[in-house]
Amino acid sequence: MSRYLDPAESSQPYKEPTPLPADIPKVKELGVTSAPLKSAAFFLGAYCKEYNEDFMLCKNENRDPAHCLKEGRRVTRCAQDLITKLRENCLAEFEKHWNCLEYNNQEYYHCRKDERVLNKCVFEKLGLVKTIPGTPEGKTPIHEVKNPIYTGVQK
Repeated sequence: MSRYLDPAESSQPYKEPTPLPADIPKVKELGVTSAPLKSAAFFLGAYCKEYNEDFMLCKNENRDPAHCLKEGRRVTRCAQDLITKLRENCLAEFEKHWNCLEYNNQEYYHCRKDERVLNKCVFEKLGLVKTIPGTPEGKTPIHEVKNPIYTGVQK
């Protein structure tokens, strides 16, 4: 009979019993929660576009999860690279924005002021522009609207 062992109470770190094959490149996990990922999401989309597209094409070819491990590792490495660059160049702005998202149920509209500061820093230091796919031509993107109708404060 087996019993549940709480990993938090373990005296040794968890070790995967079935490691990846040697031909799959090793890569560390990102080590961030959902808030920093959501804060950097649009920049990740632009920065890692080619790797993401390769991964999605691979997933469409074959439903076997092992089929696309190499492509998935490339996506993870690219995301690690961008998160590292964000931390090196725009740490204060990045932390302020993702903390705002963390405390406001992951809603962007509560954090537009912090988002504008982050977008400016990322553009100046890394040359990346936040673009939302599907934004109508000639319309101001929602993250650049100065006086939005919907705000975080309800009347």
